[in-house]
Amino acid sequence: MMPRGSDQLLLPVNPAFMWASLLGALALNLIPLGRVAAMPDFLALVVVFWNVHQPRRVGVGAAFVFGLLMDVHEGALLGQHALAYTLLSYFAITIHRRLLWFTVPSQAVQILPLFFAAHAVSLIVRLLAGGSFPGWNLMFAPFIESLLWPVASVMLLAPQRRPPDPDENRPL
Repeated sequence: MMPRGSDQLLLPVNPAFMWASLLGALALNLIPLGRVAAMPDFLALVVVFWNVHQPRRVGVGAAFVFGLLMDVHEGALLGQHALAYTLLSYFAITIHRRLLWFTVPSQAVQILPLFFAAHAVSLIVRLLAGGSFPGWNLMFAPFIESLLWPVASVMLLAPQRRPPDPDENRPL
């Protein structure tokens, strides 16, 4: 039985594309776009996407390493993003089988609490370390990340989609 969220069979993921998309998301996070608290975390979005679709290839360890890279880049308390990404990855892997049965917009709604939790963990660690409160605009970032989930699904699954085959003799 096919999951309800997918209407066609997908080719296996190319590991080079998967890791390139993670590095591209890291590069998007490294672009200096100012100090906007509502800026979505592209790396968290792509890490969660690959945790859901390829949990054996991108796991908690990869999320931890990318979190450390973000900590070093932002000059944050070492482990702030690493903890948030690790928890985000763990819970994404926990729900990945159930999540794939839903349509992409429904997946976006179910991923929203994970993004809220990740931002809350990062904020709590920042405040406990004596950092300043970035403002209430921070609460918009999980909504933006959730709205970007369908875009990420289309872009990151595009290389795996099979071209339509008009042959009536083959069932797949």
